[in-house]
Amino acid sequence: MPKLKLSRTNIEKLKPDPSQDTLFWDTETRGFGLRVTKAGVFSFIAQGRVRGTTKDRRVTLGSYGSQGGLTPEEARRRAEDYRRLFEDGVDPNELRRQHEAEQVTLGTVAKEYLSRPDKLKPSTVKWITYYMDRAFADWKDKPVTAISRDMVRERHREIAERGVPGKKTPKGAPSSANSAMVNLRALLNFAARQYRKADGSPLLTSIVTDVMVDHWAKEGDRTERYIAFDRVGAVWNKLHDARAKQNHRDTLSAIDVTTMNLLCGGRLMEMASLTWDRVNLDDDPKKCYWHLIDRKQGKPIKLPLSTQAAAILKGRKENREGESAFVFPSRGKSGHVGDPRTTLEMVSEVAGQHLSSHDLRRTFSNLAMRELLIEKFRVDILIGHKPSTEDVTARNYVDLTNLQWLWPEVQKIGDWIERQGQIAAGENVVELPQRA
Repeated sequence: MPKLKLSRTNIEKLKPDPSQDTLFWDTETRGFGLRVTKAGVFSFIAQGRVRGTTKDRRVTLGSYGSQGGLTPEEARRRAEDYRRLFEDGVDPNELRRQHEAEQVTLGTVAKEYLSRPDKLKPSTVKWITYYMDRAFADWKDKPVTAISRDMVRERHREIAERGVPGKKTPKGAPSSANSAMVNLRALLNFAARQYRKADGSPLLTSIVTDVMVDHWAKEGDRTERYIAFDRVGAVWNKLHDARAKQNHRDTLSAIDVTTMNLLCGGRLMEMASLTWDRVNLDDDPKKCYWHLIDRKQGKPIKLPLSTQAAAILKGRKENREGESAFVFPSRGKSGHVGDPRTTLEMVSEVAGQHLSSHDLRRTFSNLAMRELLIEKFRVDILIGHKPSTEDVTARNYVDLTNLQWLWPEVQKIGDWIERQGQIAAGENVVELPQRA
């Protein structure tokens, strides 16, 4: 390989060889060279053998040129720095790879984590996206290695005391603070499994969210958040009165999905995203059902419908507008109703306490077990819970995908709710359209 003193004057005289790249080694500094490509790109390099190894390492120092490139003097100093690293047994390429690994940001981790939709529940995607955009928006560009235990504790305290950033009415939100950290922990655990340093060791050797073990915010007793039994009738009547006065499609969808959740104990998104191909309506009440997809096995689970629930769906089908596949359509981006917040505020006023969609699910469970004395095993599978691992018979011998044999239970619940509505109205029955 040709040698010459790498000075500005000598470099300016060089011409690229159109047939191949050419390396020119400096006559003064060992391991310092210039690569000239066929295309005419001039780049300084450093080369040396790392002490204790038998293989040469080559590092690109930077380009030569007047537009932001290195001068020969600058490149020579860098080459000497690298030569000392080689002599000290340090591989600069390994350092660079380690540096790149350590610069993996929280935003990158979240993007990689969420890029596996088949591995995640829709609710997981929803909440991680929410907290990344709200609670950790200013951390997206931070390397995960730069997130400290103190940062985690401080951010948790901020949310617990002042609420999630971006809320219209900021207030303390201990539940959201805890939930934010749970979602952050999922991302950091993923980073610990997925990313490696240059030497193959895990990028994260400890998870900083572990600091929260002794610092979780105290939350209210969630089991107390359900509609009091003596107010269920008033809520039932309020929903039907509101429906009778409403003709806006999205609002009607919100009212009906709320009513269905009260009758069925379903999860909000499972009910809200229900499509007509997952509904069976029949003249025989015992043959009416809706089904959800078992998230672990991918099998449809057929859930019986009370005559009250079937009547709501029959009415919606008869008055169906357009070609939407959703039972509860909306003009929103998803095509179906989302969070029925306005309807829930109305329900909360009647119930005398703030309620969420999940609290309707709690109402269903409490009503079934405490008021109607339906055994826990039956209630669990009706709301989509798996039997306990100790219940060998249920897990291995009972058909848990076709639950129409539980129709008497859901009908008992529907009848009780409707009867409470009659009592609350002074025995004036609230008629449902198209009673099955």
